[in-house]
Amino acid sequence: MGDRWHVEVDRSVCIGSGMCVITAPGGFALDTARQSHPADPETDANEKVLEAAEGCPVEAITIALSGSGEVVFPPED
Repeated sequence: MGDRWHVEVDRSVCIGSGMCVITAPGGFALDTARQSHPADPETDANEKVLEAAEGCPVEAITIALSGSGEVVFPPED
């Protein structure tokens, strides 16, 4: 079995660009206020979700390993 991720969007940072929805269809959705949220906060590790996080213009998306909480993205300095 592969890694499981916990995906969060900081709605106080999200600007609603929709890049995450375009990059990872089915991974993210915009609500009526144009704020992003993960379609499923607990998901299998997924390259498209990681690409969406990396491409977020305001770095509002955080990915951590489910269970351990080890941060996958953004990289810690």
